[in-house]
Amino acid sequence: MAAPAFHSQIRLRLRECDLVVIEGIRGRSARVSALTPAHRFAPRRRRNGLQERREELLLPWDATVIRPDVTAAETIEDLRTLPRGTYLLLLVAAPLMGLVFALRGPRAFLDEDLAVEDLPSTPRAETPADDPVARAPTDRRDRRLLDALGEIHAARGAEPIRVAVVYGAVHVPAIVAGLWKRFGHRPYEAEWLTVLVPA
Repeated sequence: MAAPAFHSQIRLRLRECDLVVIEGIRGRSARVSALTPAHRFAPRRRRNGLQERREELLLPWDATVIRPDVTAAETIEDLRTLPRGTYLLLLVAAPLMGLVFALRGPRAFLDEDLAVEDLPSTPRAETPADDPVARAPTDRRDRRLLDALGEIHAARGAEPIRVAVVYGAVHVPAIVAGLWKRFGHRPYEAEWLTVLVPA
């Protein structure tokens, strides 16, 4: 979910791309649904100023789309690697926090400190690696994404193509570090888009 202006900017950028690699957990799970009520309910309240991401409106009709993300079952499997108490607390707290977010909107939990940096020289770029709760559901997803980018690199690396990676900001440090480590690619330009501005 994001502000409508964010989705409009993404839609315009995707039109210029040859391939779109997009996130999205595949399959259904009652536990995954219980962990993500904010994604379903927050956009339904107009005063939140949020819009749910709808791929049919976001992706160009002729886009070549690659979906390397994990399944719902794999997500739960990864969360179960957390200590039992942490896992149970997450199952209880996430729906409650999601409901508060849905009712109160972005201002409930967001502030200027929730930014993500992509350059390894910035301290914040290392933060997700230190948090096991953040790492559990993202490590496998990051590996799958980097493997998919590796396959694109192997198959079409000599072509002048533009590849869009439509993943949340929390994945950007792993993408940048992974492309640097695997292929020696370094970012030379970056432009961050604002997902939403809390009222």
